[in-house]
Amino acid sequence: MSEHTRLNEDHKNLIPQLSGDEQMSEFLEKMTDKVKSQTSIVVEGRLTRMVGMTLEAVGCSVNVGERCQVETTSGKMEEAEVVGFARDKIYLMPIGSIQGMGPGARVIPTHRTAEIHVGNGLLGRVLDGQGKPIDGKGEINCQFTRPLAVKPVNPLQRKPIEEPLDVGVRSINSVLTVGRGQRMGLLAGSGVGKSVLLGMMTRFTEADVIVVGLIGERGREVKEFIDQILGHAGIGRSVVVAVPADNSPLMRIQGAMTATTIAEYFRDEGKNVLLLMDSLTRFCQAQREVALAIGEPPATKGYPPSVFAMLPQLVERAGNGAEGSGSITAFYTVLAEGDDQQDPIVDAARAILDGHLVLTRELADSGHYPAIDIEGSVSRVMTQITRPEHQQAINRLKRLYSTYQQNKDLIAVGAYQKGSDSQIDLAIDTMPKIRHFLCQGMHEKVNMQASIDNLQQMME
Repeated sequence: MSEHTRLNEDHKNLIPQLSGDEQMSEFLEKMTDKVKSQTSIVVEGRLTRMVGMTLEAVGCSVNVGERCQVETTSGKMEEAEVVGFARDKIYLMPIGSIQGMGPGARVIPTHRTAEIHVGNGLLGRVLDGQGKPIDGKGEINCQFTRPLAVKPVNPLQRKPIEEPLDVGVRSINSVLTVGRGQRMGLLAGSGVGKSVLLGMMTRFTEADVIVVGLIGERGREVKEFIDQILGHAGIGRSVVVAVPADNSPLMRIQGAMTATTIAEYFRDEGKNVLLLMDSLTRFCQAQREVALAIGEPPATKGYPPSVFAMLPQLVERAGNGAEGSGSITAFYTVLAEGDDQQDPIVDAARAILDGHLVLTRELADSGHYPAIDIEGSVSRVMTQITRPEHQQAINRLKRLYSTYQQNKDLIAVGAYQKGSDSQIDLAIDTMPKIRHFLCQGMHEKVNMQASIDNLQQMME
């Protein structure tokens, strides 16, 4: 039998022997299932160039944000994410190590984007930027998955901020009242008590779930934060995402996204979530590394435009959800390099957040903790969640504090004569009480009502 005759016989076997619509429909259904069951062909690419942490590949068709597997000389597969392209070249950034990658290495597209497992099984666990456990307690038992890249929340569907949040810190509760669902920034230089203040709010804040993102900070601080700040009582209702500074820039970016995605899951479950991220500056620096590596031009002090585009995309995911869901109250630390309050990241964060707490080195050096500068700090929703008598007491305290600060040089050198100005005299007499009121021990908790009562009694 010739090849042509054999092929004709095979085709005859595929055609239904019985006529009629039912037989033809059954045949077409079987053929459709057979086509669907066939494994799709994966077109592999090859690694052609590597500069720093940026990989260049050719020969594969992938989209920005998708993942690829890159084969090393030892046969191990390392994951990388597509971050850009130019004509036929694909730019990738490795998630993990680049050791063993060489010219001509296989690049295998997975055609999937980053996602993590979410569920109540995350409570009490410490994760890396990919949502994998690093605490040695075994695998995480979660049945749901969520992508890291999500659609923005419709602003018209968000619940308004109407309820104050007790953070256990007297100066914040009374003078800079925070609402449930608000997004606040902690703006400060290095070594002025950002982490200590975060730890106080972690222990004292009334929240159903606490999500902590330690992004790009010292690895030593991870265990200290878990053991000394959270402790056994706090870790049970907390999820910690730890991505120290020695991780790849893409992993640091993904760590911030992972912490936010976990907080969104618990918010959608109706929980009131406290999201603490240390720090937003490291997230922006990681994006700067990625953007500059693929050729994006620097703009403001070395930061390319994509940094200022990604910053609101991350921050806007926090806040209140729709009716029937919970809330995410977020505190982001922002490092002011050289104590410069006009640093581009500080300025951008201050513009898009719902308020900010400024921590100054002058107060920290004088032993005033928490070192919150109440003149430079603001809570933009405070007037919506506080009573008129409370607001009057706040305004009076700020006037006295500002009056003293404006004349403190004259007072210090003895140039001011008592009796010259009654307002200055009152500020001088009241200032010791104000300082004592604004100071608080790191293990001392002061609830909301006690904070407000103390303020109003002092101002009376």
